[in-house]
Amino acid sequence: MSDALPAGSLKGVRIGVSVAGSADLDRLGLAESGFRTVLGELARLVVTAGGTLAYGGNLRQDGYTVFLVEQLRAYAPSSRPLLNCLAWTEHRSLSLSELALRREQFGRHGEIVCLSVDGEPVDPAAGRGEDPVPETDPETGQRALTGMRRHLMRHVDAHLLLGGRRGGFLGALPGLVEEALLALEAGPAVYLAAGYGGVTADIVRALGLEGAPEVPRPSDATPPDPRFIDGLERLRALADAPGWAGLRNGLTDEENRQLAGSRLPQEIAALASRGLGRLRRGR
Repeated sequence: MSDALPAGSLKGVRIGVSVAGSADLDRLGLAESGFRTVLGELARLVVTAGGTLAYGGNLRQDGYTVFLVEQLRAYAPSSRPLLNCLAWTEHRSLSLSELALRREQFGRHGEIVCLSVDGEPVDPAAGRGEDPVPETDPETGQRALTGMRRHLMRHVDAHLLLGGRRGGFLGALPGLVEEALLALEAGPAVYLAAGYGGVTADIVRALGLEGAPEVPRPSDATPPDPRFIDGLERLRALADAPGWAGLRNGLTDEENRQLAGSRLPQEIAALASRGLGRLRRGR
């Protein structure tokens, strides 16, 4: 598969990425490092074609946000090709000096936007001192995550989902489920890479699509979180509603099946880039 896009063909296009660990990796015989390889390939293809990326992650040194910035250092221009949206709960848990250090480390490769509880840009230093001010109210935490995801969807042209947890999440819904719902409602093109299992595979099946791998259930499977079940039901209702327009991602049904089942980082990134290229050309 040719993954090359002409230089400048994605100028003005921003693709969001949602990635989280999948409990299915061991049962599928896969490694978490594959997530990082997918992100690295996608970053390479998008930014070399003139596009940019967006992510709603934390700033942990071993996290995906820092990994993306490190990848972009190798081949990205000096135009801050990564937008990182930082939820209220995340930037409030950092000291101001640590936040400043992260911004300095990102330099010309990434922009950090700190958000309010409702997802609007704010000055992270307003109303606080140097020390962290952790948010302890669970409802406020859920609202802040939803606000961050809404902000993200307002600033992307497409969104790629990979992996995802079915439990242990802090939001009103599993993160990738909520981002899939928001993207499908807001209009960005959606790319579902379900070959690594996790919530993305559940999303594919809830939307009535094909290609997601069958994942063996663990022998000690616990009852699913009701919020997870509710999120999938909302996706099913969306797909069953009159006027359902699908993923609107520039790929054919066969290509979407291929993307849903792929475990090859280069193939996943190339298919997403192919769809973006077609949308850009109006095909």
